[in-house]
Amino acid sequence: MTDTEASLRTGPRIGSIDALRGLVMLLMLVDHVRDFFYLHHQVRDPMDLTATDPGLFWSRAASHLCAPVFVLLTGLSASLYAEKHGDRARASAFLLQRGLILMLIEVTLVNVAWTRSLLPPILYLQVIWAIGVSMIALAGLLWLPRAALTGVALAIVLGHNLLTPLVFVPGEPGYTLWAILHQRGFIDLPWGVARTSYPILPWIGVIAAGYALGPWFADPAPLRRRRLLGLGTAALAGFTILRGLNGYGEPVPWQIGATWDATLMGFLNLTKYPPSACFLLATLGLGFVGLAALEAVPPRRLDWLRTFGGVPLFFYVAHLYALRLLHDGLLHAGYGGPSGRIEAPDAGSLWLIAGGLGLALYPACRWAVRLKRRSTAAWVSYF
Repeated sequence: MTDTEASLRTGPRIGSIDALRGLVMLLMLVDHVRDFFYLHHQVRDPMDLTATDPGLFWSRAASHLCAPVFVLLTGLSASLYAEKHGDRARASAFLLQRGLILMLIEVTLVNVAWTRSLLPPILYLQVIWAIGVSMIALAGLLWLPRAALTGVALAIVLGHNLLTPLVFVPGEPGYTLWAILHQRGFIDLPWGVARTSYPILPWIGVIAAGYALGPWFADPAPLRRRRLLGLGTAALAGFTILRGLNGYGEPVPWQIGATWDATLMGFLNLTKYPPSACFLLATLGLGFVGLAALEAVPPRRLDWLRTFGGVPLFFYVAHLYALRLLHDGLLHAGYGGPSGRIEAPDAGSLWLIAGGLGLALYPACRWAVRLKRRSTAAWVSYF
């Protein structure tokens, strides 16, 4: 085993965190394949049970884990960074700088990949934007005592649905701020509009919750696993109760369907934009359980997931441009068919395409991991 390979297993990064991050990023890849190669079955909302086949529903539901778990782990990693350096001021400056750079990357590299334009008519402010703004918010929140930070996180995650009735219309004072914080909408720009796809208030709660978890990772692994498993079980139980009551916590009610699977899909049909309390309880609960499970897996078996999770920004940008090049290359080669679109035959094919792309991107991610560990250049650390 080479020194680099050894460092992948025994380096200072906590393996279960990178492994879980890698897993949810691969699920994200499946969902983004849907965006590029399932346009002939593009529905208003892939979770709309009246217009979506079960295969597409479950593929989309699996991807729901991505953003909440990724944002949670971002907060957790920031806490470990602060603990490692013993300096909240340094951690705050780190978060502020990283947050600003992520926002810049969203409106440049990421939007070009999606729209082929640096100044598109609609500028989408999506998950990288939300993570960047959340990091900036956490740069201030981390100065709170840990108990107060935990309280703020819980209040936002569980209580933000109380704000749902508060709606602003374009042109009304406060509309732009509220469109960024909690209400999806369009913001006028000099050349077009910006679409706030990911209202950021709930995500601030999630990243703060991740930061509050940091001290657990100084405990012995068995104790940490028990705590994570207990927290995950409590979150999933809370989701089941809250969702079962069919009241607060999820604006889309569920009802008994014609079959058991239709009932289950209705029960799990949760709102992501902005994420409802039920959505966050369910996804974060699974995230806590998954993190506890990965803590018990021998590190050697997690190397492939850790490779993807060790360079998350590199993978994110690389997979978008790989999808764009593959999609447009096939169109240019005449494989668009009569519709002029690249059409995957069914939802199951999305997983096969994503698997192939994941294998193709793995060597590049492994190279990036090695570069990140060897290099002292500041820009490499953003991988």
